[in-house]
Amino acid sequence: AQESLQSQSGWVPLLLALLHEYTASNSHWRPYFSLWQDFRSLDHPMFWPEEERTRLLQGTGIPEAVDKDLANIHLEYSSIILPFMESHPNIFDPKLHTLELYKQLVAFVMAYSFQEPLEEEDEDEKGPNPPMMVPVADILNHVANHNANLEYSPQCLRMVTTQPIREGEEIFNTYGQMANWQLLHMYGFAEPYPGNTNDTADIQMVTVRKAALQRAKSEAQQQLVLEQWDFLCQLEMVGEEGAFVLSWDEVLTEEELSMTLKVLCMSEEEFKEYKEQDGWEDDSEEEENSTLSNEALSRLKTPCKQLLYNSVLLTLESYRSDLKAEQDLLNNKEAYEKLSRREQQALHVRYGQKRILHQLLELVQ
Repeated sequence: AQESLQSQSGWVPLLLALLHEYTASNSHWRPYFSLWQDFRSLDHPMFWPEEERTRLLQGTGIPEAVDKDLANIHLEYSSIILPFMESHPNIFDPKLHTLELYKQLVAFVMAYSFQEPLEEEDEDEKGPNPPMMVPVADILNHVANHNANLEYSPQCLRMVTTQPIREGEEIFNTYGQMANWQLLHMYGFAEPYPGNTNDTADIQMVTVRKAALQRAKSEAQQQLVLEQWDFLCQLEMVGEEGAFVLSWDEVLTEEELSMTLKVLCMSEEEFKEYKEQDGWEDDSEEEENSTLSNEALSRLKTPCKQLLYNSVLLTLESYRSDLKAEQDLLNNKEAYEKLSRREQQALHVRYGQKRILHQLLELVQ
């Protein structure tokens, strides 16, 4: 049945196996599943009411990611899972193996599965390896400053310490270099500031276009911005759904942001000349300095700084509260402890992102 179980996520075979094993009283995996008596304890944002998700996480990128997940889950269940179950009524029962249980198992796979990394030469050609459940390896929690990690070999998986661990000290795995919004979206938790050194903040690409259009003083200048944007789209530097990603130390999408700022800050004559060269310049010095570290950001040309500054301001407007309000809440222990767990986790996500965005404001002021 492998062909009929193809899906965009690649998760369907594992999820079908879990649907069956989790509900079979004689399952070989019963002792493993008994660790999770009730998957409703998983508190991914996909289980939050939409109003709460919007109120707590607007601006973080999580509501949009959840909407995509839920649409894909419904599509996979109705178009692949249900037909397969109906063709195997001796094994599956749609009244038992419901969409709700399927959704809970998706969250279970999100939070506890492992994916074997691809070999470097396969990274561009293949999609990611399918996920797998690895009992025992999945009991370790994650922190950015971890003290163990998983090593893959043909014969076995090994959890190996990366530094000495004292007796009684917790062993922490790493789930990868993950920002707080990714941790909350996929695992249901976030690391309090300043613990997550892998945290990031996004500036939506269309926000930079919006800032450039707002800066244009005439209709002709606005038209130029739109032409420049179309040119960047053709170069595959920007897209309607893309984002520029900022870490604590540098811009992770440096090539895309450098090119976007450069093109959107060109005069009509400069842009015309640049287009005639098909966007290529023999400028080895520029290549060498392409890394957008914090120091490089502070050395950007004034028009580029201004455009980036305005883009950050627009991004900060997308949240429902400002940095000072978050800071006051974190500093007030009594008020913080009165927050629900969801409110606390959302606060850590928002606060980390806003700190990175405010740091960028200072760099390009």
